[in-house]
Amino acid sequence: MSTTGLPAIEIHDWARAAPYATPLRTQVFVREQGVPLEIELDAFDAVSRHALAFGPDGRVVGTGRLLPDGHIGRMAVEVGWRGRGVGGAVLEALVAEAARRGFERVVLNAQVPALGFYRRHGFVEEGEPFVEAGILHRAMWRAIGPVEGEHG
Repeated sequence: MSTTGLPAIEIHDWARAAPYATPLRTQVFVREQGVPLEIELDAFDAVSRHALAFGPDGRVVGTGRLLPDGHIGRMAVEVGWRGRGVGGAVLEALVAEAARRGFERVVLNAQVPALGFYRRHGFVEEGEPFVEAGILHRAMWRAIGPVEGEHG
């Protein structure tokens, strides 16, 4: 746990993140939301950076990923940790990782019920709603800049 009371967030490649992120993503996306497992885990995992939020008992309670093109996705928080700032901490860690990698903006496809969450973190909707994995989504983006003092 960090001094803020939120779980510590770590960024890893898929080889390190898979054993931690896969059970949580399976619970949230496959069991809770009915997304087929064969599309939930995909080839983009291997080339993405993954945020892991570790609870006090060492279990992962939140996760998300940053694709090489600056797309954030697979945001998931364990049900008992929702509404406690974990998702926001994971999201901001992924935005910071994108900034470290020199991106000027990040994009994501937000489930419509989560639009308010992403708006609170500075994301803006773009385009019309669309269905992905049987769930209504909206594309969103947020401008960022490189980390100060880093050139590259």
